[in-house]
Amino acid sequence: MIMYKNEKYSLQHLSKVKDFLLFGRVDYMEHLPFKQLVKDQFKGLSTGQKKVANYLMENLDKAAFQTAFQIGKQASVSETTVIRLSYALGFQSFSQMQERIQRQMLLQNQAAASSADLLPSSDQHVFKKVIENQVDILRNLLDSANIQEIWKAVDVLIQADQILISGHRISHAAAYWFSYMLSTIRNQVNLSSTSGDFFEKFCNLTEQSVVVVFSFPRYSNETIKIAECAVENGITLISITDRLLSPVGRISDIVLTTEENAETGTNSIASVISLLDLVIEGIQQKDKERISAYQQKLEQLYSTFQVFNE
Repeated sequence: MIMYKNEKYSLQHLSKVKDFLLFGRVDYMEHLPFKQLVKDQFKGLSTGQKKVANYLMENLDKAAFQTAFQIGKQASVSETTVIRLSYALGFQSFSQMQERIQRQMLLQNQAAASSADLLPSSDQHVFKKVIENQVDILRNLLDSANIQEIWKAVDVLIQADQILISGHRISHAAAYWFSYMLSTIRNQVNLSSTSGDFFEKFCNLTEQSVVVVFSFPRYSNETIKIAECAVENGITLISITDRLLSPVGRISDIVLTTEENAETGTNSIASVISLLDLVIEGIQQKDKERISAYQQKLEQLYSTFQVFNE
């Protein structure tokens, strides 16, 4: 018998606790997309394991049918390092990890096939590929893990006393759109300008504030430095980016992603705006009373100063 705080626990009881912890973790892993699982565990991986993780995140379709040796060769690490990564992620073996990847790829391919059925079949439809890509991205937004992250972002943005938004170069347009839309439903929303006034505005933030950064390839160093500043000062960081392991995605508290078009190397603002629309809708659903009062005041100002030509 084992004594602890004057209570007796039998070996059988401890065994049940162990089973609960073990199988509870397995159940958690089963419902978490592989990329999200890697992102959650990434900080604790060794340098070699991180190389493998990066390779897998960028080449899931290939890795689904490669051996541990082949993956290690592509990632410039040993076969043993690949196997150790599977253990670090909570799998009992490399084979179990690969089976998980294969199941995920199968589901994605089925979703892509369903999307293709909705589009014109003519080879002369020059925009078909672009449309298919957007449909795939939008469909992936409905993934359970994405939805969970969106609701996390919604709650954090509602509770924040101030929100500071930043995006440079290609990411600035989406940052501007989001800051404008947020400012129509709540107060204390600020956009960091491209002229470089982030740190001046950052000084006014508190522990209850939130920084939102937009970062898409090619990743701006200014945005990465801003994200690092938020983390170092204990400010909640939300990143809108193309992938979980992007430079800002790795360090953010909440990561909302749209997948990069790997074949063309470009990102569409349409999918980003669609993702932000979900966030805005979530806030409107959860914070109706405060938003209604705020918008009434805003409409009075619009009317008094004839802001719109109606």
